[in-house]
Amino acid sequence: DLELVEETISSIDHGTDFYATQTLLAPDGRRIMIAWMQNWDALAGSLRDNRWFGQMATPRELSVRDGRLYQWPIRELEGLRRNQVVHQGVAVDKSPIALDGVRGRVVDMLVSIRPEDAGDPYREFVIWFTQDERFHSSVRYRPEHGSLEISRIHAGSRRANVQHRKCTVPGTPTELTLRLVLDRFSVEVFANDGVRAMSMTIPTEVSADAITFSCKGRAVFDVEKYDLVD
Repeated sequence: DLELVEETISSIDHGTDFYATQTLLAPDGRRIMIAWMQNWDALAGSLRDNRWFGQMATPRELSVRDGRLYQWPIRELEGLRRNQVVHQGVAVDKSPIALDGVRGRVVDMLVSIRPEDAGDPYREFVIWFTQDERFHSSVRYRPEHGSLEISRIHAGSRRANVQHRKCTVPGTPTELTLRLVLDRFSVEVFANDGVRAMSMTIPTEVSADAITFSCKGRAVFDVEKYDLVD
């Protein structure tokens, strides 16, 4: 039997909306975790014409490696993927760029980021999503400090909620892999195979579905994007 010994204390999820976690043991031995994504104050600012009230996070498979908790969306989610779009070796700088076929609000997207020149690391990489002419949310990474931030400051919220959160991602600072799971009014971000997770609800109307990328300095990234079917 595996014996776990407490060494450090850390947040399970470093985002703004993830609480009341529960786990179950699947028949195949996987430990699966699920949580609520909205607190009562956040619900008070929901869009009034929604036909639903409240939501849950994506179920996650848990594992422990090298003394760290890893979280990853359950593998069954991959069975809902459609319309694969792949872009490789995309160079980006301060001018935001959009990629053919990369947009949407029900999306599973993997992004791998690295410096264009190993001797000249980029200073910041940003993914903008749930975006239109007025609103956007973002994931922002600063390799100097290994700092990952999610933000909905410009998402159109009418509530005085916490609008952004940060965490530090273990690993090689200038190289990062991200998986973003968008589900209309939420985003869940998994960094470096799930060593960090950040969840956030988003109030922006679903018509805002653009996704763009920008960088301070020069970076190269790969994208693998899928639509998720209902």
